[in-house]
Amino acid sequence: MNKSGPIIIIEDDIDDQEVLSEIFTELNYPNEIIFFSESELALDYLTQTEIEPFLVLSDINMPKLSGMELREKIINNEDLRLKSIPYLFFSTSAEQTHVIDAYSRSIQGFFIKPHSYDKLKKVLVKIVEYWQECESPKYIKNAQQ
Repeated sequence: MNKSGPIIIIEDDIDDQEVLSEIFTELNYPNEIIFFSESELALDYLTQTEIEPFLVLSDINMPKLSGMELREKIINNEDLRLKSIPYLFFSTSAEQTHVIDAYSRSIQGFFIKPHSYDKLKKVLVKIVEYWQECESPKYIKNAQQ
């Protein structure tokens, strides 16, 4: 995982994009925030760029290609799988079957978006700070030097 890479947010709700953008601006993390309103566009970006993202925050309910389907495509792509990009679901609701399906696809987290701005901000801080401390296979050598 590239801790200085961009944070990819896959979200088709423009209002949610605006709120998330505002929160990340306030938090002032050095990572670029890149939004995709369609999963296919995010998949194209992930497969065609040399840039290794830091995190992917994905909604589940997306048009055309759902968040679950996108996760499956990432797992089945060896190049993407080897990048060890944390993939987390960030959804407005959670059904037990969604959570079970997500973890069966090696998801690294499933979060329900709080309705409160402050709670949403706190959740995002916890997520980013957790992954900033976490090590991944590709980058562990660099951390120990």
